[in-house]
Amino acid sequence: MGTGDGAWNGSWGPWARQRAWSWSWAWRWHRGWSRACRRPYPLGARGRCRARRAGGGGPPSGGGPWTRVRAELSHGGTGAERGRGGSPSRGPAAGDRVAIEPGVPREVDEFCKTGRYNLSPTIFFCATPPDDGNLCHYYKHSASYCYKLPDNVTFEEGALIEPLSVGIHACKRAGVTLGSKVFVSGSGPIGLVNVIVAKMMGAAAVVVTDLSATRLQKAKEVGADFTIQVKNETPKEVASKVESVLGCMPEITVECTGVQTCIQTGIYATRSGGTLVLVGLGPEMVTVPIVNAAVREVDIRGIFRYCNTWPVAIALLASKRINIKPLVTHRFPLERALEAFETTKRARGTTAGRKTGTAESPVLMWLP
Repeated sequence: MGTGDGAWNGSWGPWARQRAWSWSWAWRWHRGWSRACRRPYPLGARGRCRARRAGGGGPPSGGGPWTRVRAELSHGGTGAERGRGGSPSRGPAAGDRVAIEPGVPREVDEFCKTGRYNLSPTIFFCATPPDDGNLCHYYKHSASYCYKLPDNVTFEEGALIEPLSVGIHACKRAGVTLGSKVFVSGSGPIGLVNVIVAKMMGAAAVVVTDLSATRLQKAKEVGADFTIQVKNETPKEVASKVESVLGCMPEITVECTGVQTCIQTGIYATRSGGTLVLVGLGPEMVTVPIVNAAVREVDIRGIFRYCNTWPVAIALLASKRINIKPLVTHRFPLERALEAFETTKRARGTTAGRKTGTAESPVLMWLP
């Protein structure tokens, strides 16, 4: 079962002693296939929230450790609080609707002290082996990382805080501000949330590139000012098209694919003195025109997940400053999770899916 209870020491902890004989269903991914299994009902502990799951985001992308390690799935999620250990005055109370931040530091190290706990090498993170995810009926998590949802924020919106947080963290790292000209490479779910956040932060113009016309249409729906469908152009040719539609080179590029040619395009497209943020993760080693970036002082920044974004995202959703509901394309109950995976797999069979390695459908949602 691993560490799906979010135990601080990464061990079975109280599970070995308690072993409650009340079971809930969970979905696991193992060697390229998924299946339903039973796990014990999570018992309470001091400082821990026990939630009845109400919604969650899509499955993880293929490749990486998912083809080699057994683990329960799903990063972010929402649920109704069923009880917690410790003082009820701290954190959510029984009956509260909460959004779950999947990353919980196991220790107060140098990264936690500086507010960048996402970089802690010992962090617990849902659905990152050996840590289990929360794609199950009942789930126990650190109370400090369960955030109460306002009455006007739905479970679906709360579940989408996880991908939205990637956009918030990326745009903050990029320095998007009033009047920025932004180029977003890739119009998958993460590209879309970057478009939404960049516009909310004051970007004057956002241009998006992708192989798929369907995805680019969705980008227009969520606020992109310009779209470019990439076919067989070279990175320099795509960069030239970006400059042409914007009327200038963008100060900020957010690269969301991890594809080598797209990273190259990002460097060529970004204005001298600008910033390129690498969000998409591809091969460990890529060939890029690093000298071109160096002599033009293009800052290249990476992001790893997110930190300190849940309160910001909840405030934006509650104030209706952003709308992320268009990201939901399918809805499945937990019992039909396998069908949801198959839907994603079929999307990968499309031309765009084969080329990018990602699903055509932006987001899959599980509800009880």
